[in-house]
Amino acid sequence: MTSPSSSRRFQDLGLGEPLVRATSTQGYQAPTPVQVETIPAVLRGEDVWASAKTGSGKTAAFVLPLLQLMDARGRSTRHPLPVHSLLLVPTRELAAQIAEAIAILGVYLSSPPKTVVAVGGVSINPQMLALRGGADIVVATPGRLLDLVDHNALSLSDVKVLVLDEAERMLSLGFTAELARVMTLLPAGCQKLMFSATFPPAVRALAEELLYEPAQINIDAGEIPDAGAIVQRVIEVDTGRRTMLLRHLLKEHGWSRVLVFVATRHSADHVAVKLQRAGLGAAALHGDMSQGTRTRVLTEFKEQQLQILVATDLAARGIDIADLAAVVNYDLPRSPAEYLHRIGRTGRAGHSGVAVSFINGATAPHFGLIERRHRLSLTREIVPGFEPVEEALPPLHPHGGVKGKRKSKKDKLREAAARDSLAGKREV
Repeated sequence: MTSPSSSRRFQDLGLGEPLVRATSTQGYQAPTPVQVETIPAVLRGEDVWASAKTGSGKTAAFVLPLLQLMDARGRSTRHPLPVHSLLLVPTRELAAQIAEAIAILGVYLSSPPKTVVAVGGVSINPQMLALRGGADIVVATPGRLLDLVDHNALSLSDVKVLVLDEAERMLSLGFTAELARVMTLLPAGCQKLMFSATFPPAVRALAEELLYEPAQINIDAGEIPDAGAIVQRVIEVDTGRRTMLLRHLLKEHGWSRVLVFVATRHSADHVAVKLQRAGLGAAALHGDMSQGTRTRVLTEFKEQQLQILVATDLAARGIDIADLAAVVNYDLPRSPAEYLHRIGRTGRAGHSGVAVSFINGATAPHFGLIERRHRLSLTREIVPGFEPVEEALPPLHPHGGVKGKRKSKKDKLREAAARDSLAGKREV
């Protein structure tokens, strides 16, 4: 459901009755700012360079005009079907989410498009079979798309529109070479749309290279998503007592669904098992799991069969739930930009949400960096019964330490092992 943030109506943006009816059925009361700016630009045939905060409605901003363009053109009679729209995304979960949006928003079209999802991590054979008759829309991760091209399973010579969603994530995951090759396979004059929550220098360079006189749309990019709807909390707690504190918060607040972010796949499994042993409905979500397992876990979480999902940043990219009660940064994100992506999973579509970050002496400086980057000043809380006892680490020397005083690599490894051992003993 999209909150009414604009006085414009979907029919005012050039969309036909079937798409307007679909938005109404899905509870979209009015187009969001990014939709108001993007939909007419796409329908005019312009390249688009759009950045908007997480949860702003970017997916519908490009899905709706693509469906309108295809409906106005009419279904191709060629066999196999030529690919009209190519949507490139960084993760399997995001591909599935977009394909679901296409199906939902295109339900009332006289001839709904044939959409094929092509992602890695699963067998390529079913995807090749799905493409045997061609496809109107292909939603793909870059690597698997090129695998299919190399197998002559599809051609990109007829693509009319290319969409790059979460472009900064694709670059950070090392898809630069794959993207460059995809561009060589597209026809001249292909309309290109680039969407992202943030646009760091690398993405700006890509946009300048690929886009032709694009409509530049910037809707509060890099700002805290729906800050008024998200209560941000920072709680000091020792490393080994984070799971106990998480259980305490779950009991105290009765959150219906909680997304817990951790740094590694091992941590996701470890924390999920701890919560399961405490009798809570929890599961892990990370890249080492099979696609079938990941899909099942996501479905159970969305349908509230699971209360807690413990996920890594990459695996959580496909999660889009309007009424997610809380997000917990069990481990802090590596970058300040990722903090926005994480907390933007809650407080969506008119719902309120809570974003909780656990910090200790070692991680407090990093959270301070996140605060400075986003101009935040959050109160440090201590929950009674969970008062930290670990000593705070001394601040780093501004020039990297004093020569001759730095610890050796072996010393650092020994200290890390000792801390992990202590944390394991304290963990419940």
